Amino acid sequence: MSQAAVIVRTGRKFDQVLDGARTVFLKDGFEGASVDDIARAAGVSKATLYSYFPDKRLLFMEVARVECMRLAELAVNEIDATLPPREVLTRTAQKLIPFMLSEFSIKMFRICVAESDRFPELGADFYASGPEMGRKRLVEYMGKARDRGELKIEDLSLAAEQFSELCKSHLFARAVFGIQTSFTQAEIDRVVQSAVDVFMARYSA
Repeated sequence: MSQAAVIVRTGRKFDQVLDGARTVFLKDGFEGASVDDIARAAGVSKATLYSYFPDKRLLFMEVARVECMRLAELAVNEIDATLPPREVLTRTAQKLIPFMLSEFSIKMFRICVAESDRFPELGADFYASGPEMGRKRLVEYMGKARDRGELKIEDLSLAAEQFSELCKSHLFARAVFGIQTSFTQAEIDRVVQSAVDVFMARYSA
């Protein structure tokens, strides 16, 4: 079990600490974020902050975990295992793409890449907190759709990751490199439709 998994998530100021840390991490990055600044933004003492998170890395990962869990819950609400694949995948992409393009997602991605040499565990933990959860949920649904004869997939894990990558087409790289900072609904809908069409062309039974 990882250190992040044994954090005691109780106490009336726990959410304050997370909110303050989220603000500072997004503004200053992981390395630039100081404990003093986080405590100030959270409106708590350093002693209170350390009582929850003795390690800044643990705090960073908890911020990422909470936000990714929020996305996972949204995605779960959209995945009705009884619905046909095209409908489920369309709904999933409609939730996934805006999150991937959000300020939080883009900045967290940049932080993990920037710190990967010194703190390789950051990237691994962030992947486990976000993309890995989404992959598992898609694998679960795709397996059921396959069993019903609606999809023809041998490697469920690869297929789930392929769909996630299709959802990044055109938009994600432009956002990460700062080429484009906002996207219209029409641009998002275009990628949603294409991602689902390409996936179904390959895996529809």
